Formats: sequence, structure tokens, C-alpha cells
Amino acid sequence: MRPHRFLALLIATLQVVTFAIQAPAAPRPNVVVILTDDQGWGDLSSSGNTNLQTPHLDSLARDGVSLDRFYVCAVCAPTRAEFLTGRYHPRTGVRGVSSGQERMDLGEKTLADTLKSAGYATGAFGKWHNGSQWPYHPNARGFDEYYGFTSGHWGEYFDPPLDHNGQPVRGKGFIADDLTDHALQFIEQHKDSPFFCYIPYNTPHSPWAVPQEYWQRFKDKPLALTATDATKEDLDETRCVLAMMENLDWNVGRVLAQIKKLGIEENTLVVYFSDNGPNTVRWNGGMKGKKGGTDEGGVRSACYLRWPGTLPKGRVVKEITGAIDLLPTLSALTGAPRVGDKSLDGRDLSPLLKGESPKWSPRLIFNHQNGNVSVRSQQYRLDAQGGLYDMLADPGQQTDVATTQPTVAEELRQAVQQWRSDVLGSAAAPAVGGPKKKGQAKGAVMDPRPYPVGYAEFPRTPLPARDGTPLGGVKRSANAPNCSYFVNWTTLEDKMTWDVEVHTTGEYEVEILYTCPEGDAGATVELTHQRSRLSGKVATAWDPPLYTNQDTIPRPPAESRMKEFRPLALGTLHLEKGRAPLTLRALEISGKSVMDVRQINLTLKKNR
Repeated sequence: MRPHRFLALLIATLQVVTFAIQAPAAPRPNVVVILTDDQGWGDLSSSGNTNLQTPHLDSLARDGVSLDRFYVCAVCAPTRAEFLTGRYHPRTGVRGVSSGQERMDLGEKTLADTLKSAGYATGAFGKWHNGSQWPYHPNARGFDEYYGFTSGHWGEYFDPPLDHNGQPVRGKGFIADDLTDHALQFIEQHKDSPFFCYIPYNTPHSPWAVPQEYWQRFKDKPLALTATDATKEDLDETRCVLAMMENLDWNVGRVLAQIKKLGIEENTLVVYFSDNGPNTVRWNGGMKGKKGGTDEGGVRSACYLRWPGTLPKGRVVKEITGAIDLLPTLSALTGAPRVGDKSLDGRDLSPLLKGESPKWSPRLIFNHQNGNVSVRSQQYRLDAQGGLYDMLADPGQQTDVATTQPTVAEELRQAVQQWRSDVLGSAAAPAVGGPKKKGQAKGAVMDPRPYPVGYAEFPRTPLPARDGTPLGGVKRSANAPNCSYFVNWTTLEDKMTWDVEVHTTGEYEVEILYTCPEGDAGATVELTHQRSRLSGKVATAWDPPLYTNQDTIPRPPAESRMKEFRPLALGTLHLEKGRAPLTLRALEISGKSVMDVRQINLTLKKNR
């Protein structure tokens, strides 16, 4: 080769190398994850439900990828933990939906941790349901911004009391609309840099409440599709669910419109799914089961992923997938290295999403609830009672084929036993119905982990009634601990306790959210922890009526009817570091009762 030709080739090569070094990396995509609450697979027009119209949600299926057989958990908090960690929920410490059972262990790392570490702004707007006190709070689990409520179901859907980065605020209007408003603000604020916006709505979960404009569309409307066993369906509850779903569709449309308006549509990955099967008996494609059960209808969810220009339009993935797959998948699609070293149960689905004809090895997906385990293969489901069903030929689980397919049945039974040993281990007791303290409400279960109090980075610690234990004659306002309050406090023997662990020795301002009838004001109460004591009077009556403007149709009897609670400043209590019961009792009672208690707030003022 002549010298000048060699020199020209060398210069050209160096230019290519230099360009490759200097060329900016492709920007990481924004990520928007929308999670609905108690929506069944069949609650979408894209699933074939002609009772309603969900055009914005249908567009995600049309313009993105649909995961046809996508599995979540039987109830709310476990699904959230599986999505956030990529791990089966019992591994994460989440074994229930209230009384501390909903909390993720502090050693778990979330998708928000992963994306925040990669430079994303992170925000969550809605129902958290994986722990309320720092460091279980979403602001301690990778989210820079949080607006919503941290418990399970919420009892107030209009102008609700909410949490904004650990501080109490009052929402405006219908809760799903309000959550969307704050998510839109977050997206606008971070449009010029990668963001992760998590919107876990709390509808169509009960109570049955929806703006009147939506209810009027469905009130008295004949329903073309009803439950497989129509005798068990409450048509008004179904109508309210459908109205709530059309409201959700409108709000999802607002999110999609915001993304388009800001010009970031092609660099934004949108994911949509629900947390469990339908919360009532209604049309669900003929599948067996609903929320709370591990049959197909209780754990199958629609799931759509849209990323224009990167994921193919209209693709349907037939392979079985689940919430456990979303963390590794989103980590791969964003190029964000996963934070955390605990073993994953989920798989990276990106080859399936892109249609790259991968060699996809067979797998099993397990569902656990209340000590019951079912397992799904590509073709079969072994239910919690040991029945085997060919889901391709018998999607309604009508015919048990265990005797005609004994080899398959035995293989799946052995897989369940191995999974129980590996994932549940010694913690295989039911999440609900396990050991209770005397006086504890039905459905409430002891959790061995105390509630943490007193972190300097998050000085205010809420201790709601749902996390406490009523003793003596004290009761919950309804059986479901979430969004309940303590009532029937009438004697000096009555009390309520919280199992707390104080992180920082110091002075704590004590506030009680209470109501008290006019004739009962004047009681003296005492709050104790270890050797510390604080007493004060319930000097001012506050007796608001129960809300009558919240519900579209009557709420289930297990859910508390709500009212406005006001703060009672009890004073300052010195707390020593360590674990002990925090106990509230009465020293003197001047009327028929002391007060109703929704929550105690402890705010760290000084520490040493």
C-alpha cells in the first residue's frame, strides 16, 4: 500500500473512532408505570367487555405490546412488592395487606432505587401499600417525590387526607383525578431529563365512589355481559366499577396526552397493569376466581407496554409472564444497572417484547395467598387443592385432568413443594388468619417487625389505628384494619398499643387525631413508652357527622364509614431508644367514652 493511501485510511479510521467516542449515548427512556387497584382482566373494552368503553387503555394495546398471560398476586400489597423488587412477595417480607404484613423488608431494593441510581428523577403518586413509617415510606425506597396514601384501601375518595413527602395534606376533588394532576406536574417538571413516574391508582377498589358524571352513564344501565354465575353478582357494584374504570381511562388519557404534548412520546415507555383479579363477581372472560384466590381469574391481569419506535405495535406475547418480570425488563430496556444483590425470580422480557425470536425456555409462575399455592405452566394450572387444568382447552377450570395427566400433575406438585421450601420456608403460615393478640380485630395478624419511630431525616412518624392493637373493650370501626379507627373506649381498663422501636432518643411532640362527643369531653389520657409518661386532657369536644357525600352506593360493611378527625396536641414526650409498646389509656373518664382515635403522630423535636 502506498504511504499516502495508508495515511488517508489511518485518518479516516481515527475519525470514525473519535466520532464513536464523542457521539452522545442514546438518552435513557422515561418510564411511566400505571397500576390499577382491584381491576379484573375483563374490565377493559380491549378484553372484549362491551359494557364499557376504555379507548385510551385500548390504545396502549393497539400501539404497544400486550402480555396475553400476565400474572400478578391475589391481593394488592404482594403485587406491588413483586413489581418493585422482581422477587416473589414472601421473600420480601410482604405476606398480607395490613397490620404491618404489607411492609417490604428494609434490605429489599426497588425499581425506583435502580432508576434513581441511573440518574432518573423518581416520583410515585397514589396507593403505596408497602409501609408507612420511615424507612418503609416510599421516600426511603427510591422515590424523590411522593403524593398519595401509604396504606391499603382508603376510605375517602373526595378531598381525601393524603401524604406529601411525609407531611399531611388535603387532596382536591376525586382521588384518581387528583393523583393524576400531581403526576402530570411531575412529568412536566422533569420533561427534559429521564424520569420514572409511578401512578398506582386506588380505583376501582371499593368503597363504591365515583363522580356523578360517570355514575349517570351507568346508573340503571342494562349490562350485556354478566358474571358466569349471575346469581352472585351485585349489578350496582358492577356498574360502579365500570364507571370508575371509565374515569380511570380518562385519567390515563390525560397522562398520554401530556406525554405527547411535551414531545417526549417516542422516548417514553408506558406500562399498564392491575394488581389482582376483580374485587367482585362480574364478567371476567369466563375465568374461575376473583380477588383473594389463586385461580386464573384471581391472578391474571392485562398488561400493556408502549414505547413508540422501539417496541412493535400490536404485538401479542403468548408466553406466560408476571409482575416479577417487570423490574429486570425495565432495567434492561432503560440500560439502568440493577441496584441490589438479592436473587431475582423474574426474567428480562425484552427479547419477547421486541419479537426477536428468542430461545425462550419453559418456566413456571407461582401464586401464593393465605398459605395456598397454585402454579401455572404454559399449558396447565395446578390449583391450591391439587386439581390440574388444561388452560388452553379449559380456561374456566371446569375439568380436573389430574387423573388423565398424572405425570404432569405430579411434576407440578413437586414444583410446588420445592417452591414452598425455597420461598416460604418456616414462614409458610397463612398471611391472614394466623396468630392474633387478644382483642385484635378479625383479619388482623401480628407482624414480628416493630414500627420504627424517630429518624432525623423523616422526623414525623404516623402511627395509624390500623398498625395498633385494641385491648379491653376498644374495637375497630370496622373489621378491615386499613383506614379504620378505634372506637368504644369506655373504661379505665381499655387501651390501645403500638409495637414501636425508637431509633433516636429525644423529645417528641405528640398529636392524636381524634373525635369526641360534646358530653364526653374532659377525659384525662396517658401515653407511655418504657419509663416515659405523658398525660393530658381531651378538653375540647369535636363530634363531626359521618360523611354522607362520599359513597355512590353503600360501601361494604367491613369498611369503615369515615368522618373528619382533628389533631389534639397532647404535649412533649421523652422517648428512649429501644423497642417497647407505646400504650394509650385513660386515667379519668368524665363521660360515656373517652374519644375515637384514628392516629397518633410522633414528631422528633430534639435528640442527643
